[in-house]
Amino acid sequence: MKILTLISGGDIGGAKTHVLTLLRELSKTAEILLVCFMEGEFSDEAREMGINTLVLRDGGILGDLRRLRQICAEGGFDIIHSHGSRGNFMAALLKKHVRLPLLTTVHSDYRLDYMGRPLAGLIYGTLNKLALRKMDYYTGVSDAMAELLISRGMQPDRVFTIYNGIDLDDPPKALPPEEFLAKYSVKYEKDCIYAGIAARLNPVKDIATLIRGFALAAEKEPRLRLLIAGEGQEEAALKELAAHLSVSDKVHFLGWVSDTDSFYGALDINTLTSLSETFPYALTEGVRLHLPTVSSRVGGVPRLIDDGVNGLLFEAGDEKGLAEALLRMAEDEDFRKKSAERLYEKTGRLYSLEATCRTQKEIYSTVIRRSRRGEERRGSIAVCGAYGRGNAGDEAILKAVIAEIREQDPDVTIYVLSKRPAETRMMHRVRAVHTYSVLSFALLAGRLKLYINGGGSLIQDVTSRRSLWFYLYTLAAAKKRRAKVLMYGCGIGPVNYAADRRLAAKIINRYVDAITLREDGSLEELKNMGVTEPEILLAADPALTLTPAPAESIDSTLLKAGIDPSGDYVCFALRPWPGFSERAADLAAAADELYFTDGLTPVFLSIDHIKDGAAAAEVTRRMKAPYRLLDGSYEAGTVIGIMSRMRAVVSMRLHALIFAAGHGVPLIGVVYDPKVSAFLRYIGREYYTELEKADSARLLELVRGCIADNSGSTQRLAVEKLRDMEKVNRDVLKKYMS
Repeated sequence: MKILTLISGGDIGGAKTHVLTLLRELSKTAEILLVCFMEGEFSDEAREMGINTLVLRDGGILGDLRRLRQICAEGGFDIIHSHGSRGNFMAALLKKHVRLPLLTTVHSDYRLDYMGRPLAGLIYGTLNKLALRKMDYYTGVSDAMAELLISRGMQPDRVFTIYNGIDLDDPPKALPPEEFLAKYSVKYEKDCIYAGIAARLNPVKDIATLIRGFALAAEKEPRLRLLIAGEGQEEAALKELAAHLSVSDKVHFLGWVSDTDSFYGALDINTLTSLSETFPYALTEGVRLHLPTVSSRVGGVPRLIDDGVNGLLFEAGDEKGLAEALLRMAEDEDFRKKSAERLYEKTGRLYSLEATCRTQKEIYSTVIRRSRRGEERRGSIAVCGAYGRGNAGDEAILKAVIAEIREQDPDVTIYVLSKRPAETRMMHRVRAVHTYSVLSFALLAGRLKLYINGGGSLIQDVTSRRSLWFYLYTLAAAKKRRAKVLMYGCGIGPVNYAADRRLAAKIINRYVDAITLREDGSLEELKNMGVTEPEILLAADPALTLTPAPAESIDSTLLKAGIDPSGDYVCFALRPWPGFSERAADLAAAADELYFTDGLTPVFLSIDHIKDGAAAAEVTRRMKAPYRLLDGSYEAGTVIGIMSRMRAVVSMRLHALIFAAGHGVPLIGVVYDPKVSAFLRYIGREYYTELEKADSARLLELVRGCIADNSGSTQRLAVEKLRDMEKVNRDVLKKYMS
């Protein structure tokens, strides 16, 4: 693998550290040529690290372009990787002259790079924006940066994520705090608690909020001190602010600090207050010194810090939130130590330099492989379902289907029909069109090799006859344009209108190649409708393959909702439905009894964050026991992780039951639709009751019986059976993709 890397050569801070450390490691196994456009500290350090470095200077843009064309012609490179505005600009100019894929890494929000420098922003910022549009692939240095790129129109399947890696095996070399601070004429006070930040003093870093928050915290905790390492245009204004707030004697501006190990070694609390970040080294450098961390909730920081578990987060610009976090860190020494060690452990596990290097190699391999494969005229796959509607269950299905497609072909282009295409592009990193855009689908169908309808219950006319007709239209339209058609992980029915049953049977028999079903009730429904032509197989819901989010992420989600991660809970996943109001009092009484008698605190979880809160409110306002609400929009992994912490799940929502079943959690169904009871019978779980019969006594009987019956061996066997059934989906998918 031969990589040509282009960068201005004047880069500093996190971008400099990221590029140089990564190139140093990559050079051990790949051929790297680093091209800079100016001599300086960057190119000097690159050479010292053993990186093959070439500096082009004094040639002007046209001269540099001629030299780069010659280098590409002679070098046999596989890819051009650019960083920053100058690197991107030169890569964009090269595009007309070389047939190599262009990859850029975006280290920061390019619209904010020249904040406070309007002329530079107008010239260099504009050129960078234009150059970025010429790139073939993009890497964001955090998921948040990748999502920002997607929101600005970059194709989601051409955007990758990489995180800054830190070498924790390199032991820090820190001076004793008193010796280090003496160099800056600062007296070290042993009994004080030192918070600090290492950052450029410019508007994006928002040091003003740090000083204001510190001043509020110092009023209540006089032991607090603040160290600020860095230079910049706002230095004078920040010193004036500290004086205005009467904390000049506690806030120390150290200026430029080259010995960062000693700086972090002098701190008790590491802080970050930026308005915009990707994945800042200012935090991971502190991790090397086992520092507890307080940071604004920006960029990729929430991926590193699980609020309340291994650090504390506050909203950017919120000085009161920052003050509260500083006070907690200052006053709770036990939390300081534990959060710091948890953060160190997570960083070493997920964000090591080795992991970052491995990710970069995978990105290179993917880009090179795709560029050699080229665009296939008829090589795409479309997935259609009830997606983009705010329902965690449906999004879980989509996530699982995409993963199973990628398992067969990691490079195939995937389109999703979604009610909110922009949201789907962001969440799942696939291309998307509006669900009910007939024109968009007609244009798309000609590029498909496979059309997947599912999962979920799409072939039904209870919620809407028009949606049924549309889904049937897509089956026919895709097949007429010569795509294979697969109904995947489906539930069928009920289809109540006789005309709809005849139409559905006719379309499915004529235009569908194969159907996989998530329960046997749907098989019976297809037989009754007269569907006999497609290949039909019993499987299970694709969402069963999904795994929970990491434990620390679940802990943070629960803590933010006031839920002790180690407590005993019973989860209720309810939904509005005709007849639900008549049962709300019984659900409330059962929840009260489970709390007061069984010691289980009720937790109300919204699977559909748009609709389900209303059902939870109907129950909770009738309750006497304390309860907790989880009514946000959560990813499938988070929902699964939450349910795995529950002693039992009482659910109307089918996907709450599916999530619980896939992880061996005792589950009780409240049946509002035959598909719920059909699924439970299919997996051999008999703890359910129809909604109209769900009185408090019956609910209590089911919950207590299910918990008592759910032995470890029973759980394992049930989960293994479900996973085996789901493999049928993947076998069929493999057949029709090949």
